[in-house]
Amino acid sequence: MAGNDEVREEAEQERMIRLPDGGWMPRLGQGTWKMGEDDRQRAGEVKGLRRGIAMGISMIDTAEMYADGRAESIAGDAIEGTDRNKLFLVSKVYPENANVHRIYSSLVRTLRLMQTDYLDMYLLHWRGEADLAEVVWCMEDLKDKGLIRRWGVSNFDVQDMEDLMRVPDGAGCCVNQVLYNLGSRGIEYDLMPWQRARGIPFMAYCPVGQAGGLVTQDGVSKAALMQDENVRRAAEKLGLSVVQLLLAFVMRHPDMAAIPKAVQPVHIEENCAAASVKLPEEILEVLDRSFPAPASKIPMEKY
Repeated sequence: MAGNDEVREEAEQERMIRLPDGGWMPRLGQGTWKMGEDDRQRAGEVKGLRRGIAMGISMIDTAEMYADGRAESIAGDAIEGTDRNKLFLVSKVYPENANVHRIYSSLVRTLRLMQTDYLDMYLLHWRGEADLAEVVWCMEDLKDKGLIRRWGVSNFDVQDMEDLMRVPDGAGCCVNQVLYNLGSRGIEYDLMPWQRARGIPFMAYCPVGQAGGLVTQDGVSKAALMQDENVRRAAEKLGLSVVQLLLAFVMRHPDMAAIPKAVQPVHIEENCAAASVKLPEEILEVLDRSFPAPASKIPMEKY
């Protein structure tokens, strides 16, 4: 019989994802997209992130793009007074800043706004026109300088990942952050198996489709996620809210972290509870009726 320490370690690992460099990343984080856009909401947004930290959600994801750094500043205010060693902080750099001329000043600004000396993960926000060899060289240099612990990418499809693997040290990529939810399952066709074969995990942004408010670049509304009869029936059967069901759907993958945004305490508590939900196979079959897995290649959805 396992001792108490082993049981606790096993429970802890269920809340974490092993990264390619041997480190660990929380499976549930707090997103900050759309934060900082209204100064009247700032105090509530800071309070919401602090509430999440107090409930054990130690990962905060942000980006220099979000409200031109104001979301990073909100994250910085939220972590004030918290033991830095217990946090996992993520931010993202614009592709036009991901070069030897700009990335250092971009990161210094991010660190200042977030009130920290280093990031646990630094991501290239999207590929754009960035020179991948230069990006990787810079990321590795930032690691050597102790300014970041590790790096990854965001919004990379299979071809992008293959190109990344061809440059020196490209295999040092620790994560790919992508749009993924019940209504946006395109990565399941090819990107998911490609990354799994190489041990590269995912972070899912908009894991519940922005609570039904998401409209993708192709003009597809995700409001249907919240209103679909099969989704609502499945949530009711399990005694979950629809948001909890959608979040559990994403987090059923052991190599998929989720970073939902929440400000209100009730929503933060919902997210925390969803992290431990195990969806039965029959429930997944019900969800597939409305939102089936892709049968062919789908261009990567982004937002």
